[in-house]
Amino acid sequence: MKQIAVTTALLMSGLVSIQAVAEERRELNLGILGGQNATQQIGDNQCVKDFFDKNLNVDTKLRNASDYAGVIQGLLGGTVDMVFSMSPSSFATVHLKDPNAVDIVGITIDDDDMSRGYHSVIVVKADSPYKTLEDLKGKHMGFAEADSTSGYLIPDNEFKKLFGGNFDDKYGNFFSDVTFSGGHEQDILGVLNGQFDAAVTWTSMIGNVDEGYNTGAFTRMIRNGYPDLMKDIRIIWQSPLIPNGPILVSNKLEPEFKQQVIDIIKRLDKEDHACFVKAVAGKMHIDETNLEEFAPIIELKKNASGRG
Repeated sequence: MKQIAVTTALLMSGLVSIQAVAEERRELNLGILGGQNATQQIGDNQCVKDFFDKNLNVDTKLRNASDYAGVIQGLLGGTVDMVFSMSPSSFATVHLKDPNAVDIVGITIDDDDMSRGYHSVIVVKADSPYKTLEDLKGKHMGFAEADSTSGYLIPDNEFKKLFGGNFDDKYGNFFSDVTFSGGHEQDILGVLNGQFDAAVTWTSMIGNVDEGYNTGAFTRMIRNGYPDLMKDIRIIWQSPLIPNGPILVSNKLEPEFKQQVIDIIKRLDKEDHACFVKAVAGKMHIDETNLEEFAPIIELKKNASGRG
């Protein structure tokens, strides 16, 4: 009887331990920017969830927002805990509204040449007559969305300098129409199906052209069923280099747990780099950065939004 009692006590102790572990398991929210194929984005980040769930004993939720604003509000409101590839413009919005909302874990840089940025580009159909920005006078221009760096902030600034006016008056009526499509993939599809004469998107401009370069919207679309995309479109303008988006964690996480999240992000990059590449939409890895690297974008966003 005494042995049975001891065995029962041990079993009960084990059950309590299992229950305690279960109770410690907490929810962690990964914010994913909208503007791309939602099914593909969820699929590309499933391995991230698996890695975090296994190594941090959490239940990672993939918060795929319909637009960039959803992730911005999530970081500000505490419903998003981390973002792997934040739009610099969206990060600027977060920083301007609450400088203490997030910590920067790092920046993604190209695996091949260690470049730290990408370009906003304007694309047209390959068989169109348009060669320069001036050729787009009187044409329909597609933008991604207002919180996109390459899909709005940078080309908006360029068009204001070249043509005057602003988005609301179609840049002094240089364009016949300007439209927010909702995302980069929608911009490219809008060009392919004739909705737009031209549209803006993003790409690294590094790597194999036929594969859509190493990083960017072209790469995602080619993997999503458009193998001949680069034969169907043509780039007629590219911006100066834009810093890659920062990797962010929310400061609303408890300090000890936040550091664990940061450590696991860095481990994912090193231990399952193929997964990390899928999650950030390009052949990239994490490097050190600081707020200063994003200062020009923050200043541009501040001026564009009429602040200060």
